[in-house]
Amino acid sequence: MYKQHFGLTHAPLGKDCKTLWSNGQLDDIERLFKWLLNSPGLGIITAEPGLGKTAALRQLTRDLNPHCYLIRYLSETDFGRLEFYRNLAKNLGLESSYRRMDLWRNIKKHITQLATQKHILPVLIIDEAHNLSQEFLRDFPSFLNFVFDSRDYMTVWLSGHPELARTVDRAGNAALASRMQARCTLHPVDDRDEFKQLVLHGFTEAGCTHTLLSDAGIDLLRMASKGNPRLVHQLLVTALRLATDKKMNHLADDVLKEAINIHKQG
Repeated sequence: MYKQHFGLTHAPLGKDCKTLWSNGQLDDIERLFKWLLNSPGLGIITAEPGLGKTAALRQLTRDLNPHCYLIRYLSETDFGRLEFYRNLAKNLGLESSYRRMDLWRNIKKHITQLATQKHILPVLIIDEAHNLSQEFLRDFPSFLNFVFDSRDYMTVWLSGHPELARTVDRAGNAALASRMQARCTLHPVDDRDEFKQLVLHGFTEAGCTHTLLSDAGIDLLRMASKGNPRLVHQLLVTALRLATDKKMNHLADDVLKEAINIHKQG
């Protein structure tokens, strides 16, 4: 109802937003992402929940040529290492196996064929990587070892909460840390002007042709969300629904305060 009421094509800053707003952070990630496409290797992106890790990777992979890159996304990470490789084999269209050695052999053979015979670079994105087991992290460098460790046939991105970076840097994971060629961290949008640009971008992308919030309202939103885009999205949707019920054509400060209180209670 609120979309029709306000003439929006989708929720502001929601998952249907095709173009992400960037204050420079996304540009840095894009640069490193392209780097690992040209020189395959291992990268890590970390941030608190809701800051846009997955959205950034989704946008960066969206327009990649499928004749040159094979994108595979896995987020089921809260299982053992054997289950992970079975899931990876399934995503690659391979038969599973009960033995990890056989899984490794089949997967690595497939990856090698893609890279050397079809000239396709597999790009594996492991989301929620902070849930990966210590056994997996310890073994993963061996999995990435191709031809006496003389070739890099795939690019892998680990994406997760900040604890992931701390885990990788532990002494027991030195082999994994030494393979990291790119590290990215996303931060909240806490600058006032940048936050305003973020909100306006969200409404513009959703098809809004005029400003719905006052400057005071944007400040309320910034303080309540602490610059977290996902929370901004949730607060805006609640405010839009409240304003629709009240038959209002803008998001008054009182409506934003009501939306903020609803989220505090819920």
